Parts: sequence; structure tokens; C-alpha cells
Amino acid sequence: MRVAIASDHAALEMKAALVGWLQDAGHEVADLGPSTTDSVDYPDYGYKLAEEVASGRAERGVALCGSGIGISIAVNRHPACRCALLSEGLSARLSREHNDANVIAMGARLVGMEIAKDCLDIFLNTEFGGDRHQRRVDKLSAPAIEGASA
Repeated sequence: MRVAIASDHAALEMKAALVGWLQDAGHEVADLGPSTTDSVDYPDYGYKLAEEVASGRAERGVALCGSGIGISIAVNRHPACRCALLSEGLSARLSREHNDANVIAMGARLVGMEIAKDCLDIFLNTEFGGDRHQRRVDKLSAPAIEGASA
């Protein structure tokens, strides 16, 4: 599977470890940066990751920042991305089974490395349940919100 991964400076160490772990598991990894601990803006990397997944260049994405919150918001601004903020395995499974999430976000300051690997493993190996969930996922990708503006 081709997996894209991006972070901000706060999650650089976790990103590097997960890149190696993914490669060892046989995945092709697109590391979208950053490559140093210099301060960066997480939205820039969230948007870059969202475009990589939305374009089909990556099947799944991993978004990391200090809390996971900011970068998950950035990724979710793209209508083709469904990014789930995770901190444990059950949510990883349900994000795939029920929501067909194609990106996960985690906070490097909140989630330990073993939990992050467990969440990522479950996320990559769980199929979308379809059926009753499909119409809901369709609504996530094409919201009908009266009076809303971007």
C-alpha cells in the first residue's frame, strides 16, 4: 500500500519512526515533510497530505502534530479526505469500518509510539464495512449545508 505521511516540527521524531516501521512492513511511503525541527505551520503539511490522498497518489495518509488536532482539521478541509483523530485501536478500527477514513491523525505529545503503531496497523488492515455506512460516508464527501460558506 502507498501511504503518505506528514507532520509538523513537534511530531518529526514520531514521523521518522513510523516511516521506517511502515517501510519495514512492506509499504511504499511518501514522506511529505518536514525534514528538520525548524518551526513550521501544520496546516501547510495537512493540506499537502490531503492533496496526496485526494489525488490517488497515496491510498492512505498519516497526519501528525503535537496534539493531532490542528493537522486533522487541515486535512478535513479537503472534501475527499476523511481524517480521524485517534489515540487507541478501537477508534482506528471504527474509523475504517464505519467512516471509511482515508487519513488518520495522532498527537505525538499525547500518543506513545507503541499505541501509534497499533492504531496505524489496525487502520491499514481494516476494510470499510459499506452497506448502511455508505450513504453516511457519501454525505461526508458532499455535504448539503444550507447557508454555509467556505
